[in-house]
Amino acid sequence: MTIKYLVCDWISAVVAWTLFFLFRKAAIEGGGMVAAFDSFQDSNYWYGVAFVPLCWLVLYFMQGAYSNVLHKSRLKELQQTAIATIIGVIILFFALILDDEIRSYRNYYVSFIFLLAVHFAITYVIRLAITSNTVHKVHHRQIGFPTIMIGSGKLAYKTYLDLEHQETYSGERFVGYVSVDEGETDANLSVVMPCLGTIADLRRLVEKHNVEEVIIAVEDTNRDQIGVIVQTSRVCGDLTIRITPDARDLIIGSVKINSIFHSPLITINNRLMEEWQYNVKRMFDIVASLFAMIVLSPVYLITAVIIKCTSRGPVFYAQERIGFRGKPFKMHKFRSMYVDAEANGPALASDDDPRITPFGRFMRKVRLDEIPQFYNVLKGTMSIVGPRPERQYYIDQIVQRSPEYLLLQRVKPGITSWGQVKYGYAENVDEMLERMRYDLLYLENMSLATDVKIMLYTVLIILQGRGK
Repeated sequence: MTIKYLVCDWISAVVAWTLFFLFRKAAIEGGGMVAAFDSFQDSNYWYGVAFVPLCWLVLYFMQGAYSNVLHKSRLKELQQTAIATIIGVIILFFALILDDEIRSYRNYYVSFIFLLAVHFAITYVIRLAITSNTVHKVHHRQIGFPTIMIGSGKLAYKTYLDLEHQETYSGERFVGYVSVDEGETDANLSVVMPCLGTIADLRRLVEKHNVEEVIIAVEDTNRDQIGVIVQTSRVCGDLTIRITPDARDLIIGSVKINSIFHSPLITINNRLMEEWQYNVKRMFDIVASLFAMIVLSPVYLITAVIIKCTSRGPVFYAQERIGFRGKPFKMHKFRSMYVDAEANGPALASDDDPRITPFGRFMRKVRLDEIPQFYNVLKGTMSIVGPRPERQYYIDQIVQRSPEYLLLQRVKPGITSWGQVKYGYAENVDEMLERMRYDLLYLENMSLATDVKIMLYTVLIILQGRGK
């Protein structure tokens, strides 16, 4: 489906550019239809055909137009297309059209409006046809989204019946339900879907069944568990989380619905940033990592030579850490400790740790040991800004005291973080918990602007040598 959007958007951009070029030659430059069709001999036209549609596709990708295409609504499609068209036409206008020779400034306005109208009309009509076809298939149960029901009482069964018999089917394809209490099942619910386990099994079940939606329908006696259930669901990925409302929710106006035919459920926003911000963040990570690895290549070489000359052992050190959505990965660093520093088991470094080499102490002070992680960022296992990843050994200890630590796994770990800036390296689990507070604050305030601030403070700490 994403390929269909890409191809159609490319065709729309080519057609819109062609009509715009013909219009410019015929009406703006005054050459008439003969001059217009001579445009196909103009190299500028073909440069535009090769370059302009690709720019449109990049803009759409950055906007997030190609994410969750099966969940698109026609109203959202209209909004996305309109915003992207306005931004794209303004960029094209200033990049390619503003320096054209014209007879009057009125021609600028006419050209701008023509390109805006033509590009929007062609793009949206084709997108509307694709989206309408997808919506039709969802409503007629040809497309469904793997869904888990959390709850095992009468409310869960009633919610299932409401969703299955609503006038317009909204796409929930139940793979099973998860019991809130250990061993608790429901005879009616078990007839229509299997019991898959308990809340503790949720992450495994989401991965196993490629679940996209979670519906929480717990009895009033278990409403106090909703916070824990939502936190657990959020750690599992970018799920759509919906909760059955009670009378209080209806009174205070918490229930927002997308269709008058769908069952009233509270939808919880599980995304920390808008899609376009995620895409910009990833693009920045790639560009910045490539730039850093090229510019810092002499630093890599000099550091490697000093490490090799001052202590026995390899230059680089790779350690397994837990990253995005709880998946392990190898994090790379310059070796700052003596070989076999953890021969007696995992241990955190302290200020006067005898395991740290003299040069390693300097590297840790100015964060020099971290720069090989730009390779991790380039691979996509890390980001430049994000909570620092930990080993499973320490995560198990942290979670016993603060289960909310797992919320940090909703984003990629980073080279630097709010917690790293405010607190630095942690020497024990207590300090990890203290640093966690700042990283949880980062999640609640996550944005491109916040990332920029953290990077600036990191640079300041490095230049001042204040690293802990």
